[in-house]
Amino acid sequence: MKFVFLVQGEGRGHMTQAITLSKILQNAGHQVVHTFIGKSDRRVIPPYFFEQIGSPADTILSPNFVLDKHNKSLNIYKSITFNARLLGKYKQSLDLIHKKVKETRPDVLINFYDFLGGFYFRFYHTHHLKHVCIGRQFLTRHPDFPFEADREMEKKLFLLNNKITSQNCDKYLALSFRPYHPAHVGKLVVVPPLLKEETQKSKSRPGDFLLAYMVNDGYAEDLISWHALHPEMEIHCFWDRKNMPETYQPHEHLTFHQINNELFTDLMRRCKGFVSTAGFESVCEALYLQKPVFMIPVEGQYEQACNALDGEIAGAGIKGNSFDLSRFMAYLPLYQPSAYFRQWVDEAESVFVRELTNF
Repeated sequence: MKFVFLVQGEGRGHMTQAITLSKILQNAGHQVVHTFIGKSDRRVIPPYFFEQIGSPADTILSPNFVLDKHNKSLNIYKSITFNARLLGKYKQSLDLIHKKVKETRPDVLINFYDFLGGFYFRFYHTHHLKHVCIGRQFLTRHPDFPFEADREMEKKLFLLNNKITSQNCDKYLALSFRPYHPAHVGKLVVVPPLLKEETQKSKSRPGDFLLAYMVNDGYAEDLISWHALHPEMEIHCFWDRKNMPETYQPHEHLTFHQINNELFTDLMRRCKGFVSTAGFESVCEALYLQKPVFMIPVEGQYEQACNALDGEIAGAGIKGNSFDLSRFMAYLPLYQPSAYFRQWVDEAESVFVRELTNF
């Protein structure tokens, strides 16, 4: 079968999923004929994505959220007005996707949670093409999903995003920290995480430093402030702040790195704990390598609040509200590694090949 990928370019998680799935499909004798990845002005797509995706790839302008002036939380009003001004350019992106679909005649378009996927299947003639949506977000369709309580408006907006992204979807593959029963609910299938091969081959060992990853670089100042009070603690943090060098060291034992897949994997296997803005993929990598996690959801991002709640249930670690790491330091000796997670991840290859070739 032939597949085309549409990948959200916000953060490293969707890119990791796409690279891993491309290898799984090609190892099973299928083709990924083209990949599109959404871009925005505030983020740079790292070179490793184009090197490892295993297909021709194009960047396209895609809708994305606008952050507040501190580059931390989402600003819904500005997000709507900003994206409304770019509707003409998004139409050009959709036309490019359609042109490539007509040229390559794929059987399936796999949408890694990019808004354009929903609009493409809403407005373009695609009768021959299956629409498969892959993402942690679609686990909300399962009756046992743990929603964060008392945030009803944010919950509604989150579910609306899911609906827009997945218009005319033929199958939802919902990535999960743990198995759900039943695994099939209507068009929904609960599936294991798509961890990159390097992580699965890594040998974990205890270290004496913390690793951090922040999807919104505005949280860097919070981490710098905490570290100023704890200068003896060695921390390596990954971000994607534009116009900054590959490494930036505000303090002797605090180093910020631009996103680098190989270095991140190496530091993950050697760290003593992982601090994250509750992005699904990096928490899964820590779980696989049996590293305790401190999950700090991005302010105003309900999806990550749910991730942190479910991550606690799955035994990944604890959640918090800020980059004050003192509570996490106290938790580290209490961490108990997950007994089942590796077995769950190891099922991914057979599950994805089966679900993507049977409709």
